[in-house]
Amino acid sequence: MSQNPNPLRQWFRQPAIYIRLPSGGEFWPENALDIPQNGELPVLPMTALDEIAYRTPDSLFNGRAVVDVVQSCIPAIRNAWAMPAVDVNSVLISIRIASYGHEMEIASSCPSCKETSDYSIDMRNVLDNIARPNYGQTVKLGDIEVFFRPLTLQQQTQVGQDQFETQRMIAAAQESSESDQAKIQAMSEVMKKINQVTVKALAFGISGIRSPQAFVTEDEHITEFLTHCDRLTFSTIRDHAVSLRSSSDLRPMKIICSHCQHEYEQSIELNMSNFFVTAS
Repeated sequence: MSQNPNPLRQWFRQPAIYIRLPSGGEFWPENALDIPQNGELPVLPMTALDEIAYRTPDSLFNGRAVVDVVQSCIPAIRNAWAMPAVDVNSVLISIRIASYGHEMEIASSCPSCKETSDYSIDMRNVLDNIARPNYGQTVKLGDIEVFFRPLTLQQQTQVGQDQFETQRMIAAAQESSESDQAKIQAMSEVMKKINQVTVKALAFGISGIRSPQAFVTEDEHITEFLTHCDRLTFSTIRDHAVSLRSSSDLRPMKIICSHCQHEYEQSIELNMSNFFVTAS
């Protein structure tokens, strides 16, 4: 292998944009992020190999494709699996802008006239409007206080896979040709699985619980607490966690129907299966 510098290096991809993470680097474990002093991360456009990797269904499902593309396009992110969920939308949108430009076409159906048309979104505005949830806000329940944190990309992926599995189990139970008793048993197993997934996802988002005796951070103790606490306690913790996560959702865009001029809001979702591959 040649030891001389590549004379083509000046034509390698260069940063297209710079972004600030909503987390500001908080919640990232040590050595997972090399954040510059000015807080702005350079974002490179995707390579042809990145696009190929992103077209692999299995890699999309298990999150490997997302991790590989993120670490390729934002070298400052050393371990994308550890990325807090509050940063995921900003990171993916910035990579899309760097790779394909700031405009993205979406199809939207008008709720008034029911006509479907294509509209252009300026993803820079979407990026600028991403909010950071207040994870410093705790929930006090009598003598205990619950502290929260965002899920990591790895945890988010695990929860998504678990939810997919429960949906598959529900479909299998409903389509089963077995006896009613067997179907009831199957649905009972499904409900147990749903409860386990719910508790698991909630435990991921709790950094600790303070009681008069101790500050508990062990995952198994938190999971056990969520399994055995009363309904009101569980619901209060769950509702707060859901509120935190939803506050970082992408804000809907306002659309004026090109057919009837009706103004309405269109939600924006990042579908990992086509967010990059359908770009023109």
